[in-house]
Amino acid sequence: MGRTLIRCVLEKRIAGLELCGAVDLWDAEQLGMDAGVANGLPAAGVEVTCDLAPLAPQADVIIDFSYHVGSAGNAERIAEWGPAWVIGTTGYTEEELVMIEAASATVPVVRSGNMSLGVNLLCTLVEEGARALKGRGYDVEVLERHHRRKVDAPSGTALMLGEAAARGYEVSLPEVQVNGRQGQPGARSAEEIGFHAIRGGDIVGDHTVLMAGEGELLELSHRATDRDVFAMGALQAALWACDRPAGLYGMRDVLGV
Repeated sequence: MGRTLIRCVLEKRIAGLELCGAVDLWDAEQLGMDAGVANGLPAAGVEVTCDLAPLAPQADVIIDFSYHVGSAGNAERIAEWGPAWVIGTTGYTEEELVMIEAASATVPVVRSGNMSLGVNLLCTLVEEGARALKGRGYDVEVLERHHRRKVDAPSGTALMLGEAAARGYEVSLPEVQVNGRQGQPGARSAEEIGFHAIRGGDIVGDHTVLMAGEGELLELSHRATDRDVFAMGALQAALWACDRPAGLYGMRDVLGV
């Protein structure tokens, strides 16, 4: 995602954005290289570094697709530095989410498990579908497929979709969430929302919500075929966030869905 974001910014895919910094892990091979050249692009005039501190106070917005531990660990410092913060990172613990929410009291924070317009529209459809089918005997299961390098499961997008279904059913997702099944877990309860993760190859991201009733099956799906869709959504969020007051926002706020 970092490479894709850099490319989209350098290609001026969205007017009004300039690359002022590129931050990677302390052991990244690209450290010290020009951010454009390191990604097979023309020189960007920005060096890849592992230190956010010199860059953040001069930036209008930080776009974060890092790892949940380091990301949440920077929350307090980002609030002090002052830029808007767009977060596409997933896998946060409840404690880490509290840290991000605390930062949003000082700076605008846009956090979403998925930055695409299609996925956020799908969340709306899932919520409305679940609300219409509530109490009518339909079981909800979320299936997701990603590339072999993805480290968290269920995916952030799958959890977004599960939350949407839970809102429609007026239940708390943590209380009904079931991650996969094996052995003899017993018959499925009427309340549970199941999650199933597939990892393999270079799958960009496929998500399907099943609403299974007696005699029929409803499937609502989204398939990403190019990572540019996530980068473009994040860049739109970055532009949008710069003019917002402090607060915690989602992509549905950015896109008006």
